[in-house]
Amino acid sequence: MSFNQDYTLQITKIVTPIIYILIGVLVYEVIRVLIKRAVKKSNLKKNHHKKRMNTISSLLINISKYVIIIIVFILILSNFGINVSSIVAGLGITAALVGLAFQDLAKDFIAGLSIIIEDQYEIGDTVEINGFKGEVVALGLRSTRIKNFTGKTLIIANHTITQVINYNLYNNLAIVDISVDYDENLDKVEKVLNQLSEKLKGKIPKTIGEINVLGINSLDSSSVIYRVSLETKPNEYNNVQRILRKEIKQAFDKEKIKIPFDQIEVHHGK
Repeated sequence: MSFNQDYTLQITKIVTPIIYILIGVLVYEVIRVLIKRAVKKSNLKKNHHKKRMNTISSLLINISKYVIIIIVFILILSNFGINVSSIVAGLGITAALVGLAFQDLAKDFIAGLSIIIEDQYEIGDTVEINGFKGEVVALGLRSTRIKNFTGKTLIIANHTITQVINYNLYNNLAIVDISVDYDENLDKVEKVLNQLSEKLKGKIPKTIGEINVLGINSLDSSSVIYRVSLETKPNEYNNVQRILRKEIKQAFDKEKIKIPFDQIEVHHGK
């Protein structure tokens, strides 16, 4: 081999890694810009939706960066005549060992990513998981934090979450059962309830439509049970039920309709 050929070969070995690095940087920037542009074009109006998409985009960008670094590193080693196949095999064994050691962490990561992508729930939603009901205050790729109305906070690993009740996905139904005395005129009771439905139409916040008087739901041992319902915005049914109970009680008091209560009869023995 002549001096010029040897010199050219040495220059090639030096220049080629630089070219690999530049190509890697270029590919990374293209991927980063495309992901950012996709998020920007989504035109998300809600802040929590933006947070979810930012989390996903950041995750994808980081994964892309490390994949590109590994590929460029392998290409550079191959350029210097290093046996890459043995290194790849070694990395595979190491990755398998690490995977076994951190398999629960990997499960959490995959489950957290699935929760975010599938929009199962998000920060601010009221959910019930494993019998614990509360507001989602933190959502990460490893765990979820839920705080109930008393302040108790459940921290649960994402991979252990198998079933979720989300009260914020769709409209709810406020249902109120009202007891009236057997001696009351049932036609009068229904008339009062229907009048109340007309009176409150569109006046209860975060509700849809009007109060539905469903009629007699059951015959209790000491009372007749009427049921009314009203469609509400997501997770508003509890507040609406409280308002309905108050309005019904006031309407019944005004019309002298009795709501029975438990009584205890005591007999004094002689």
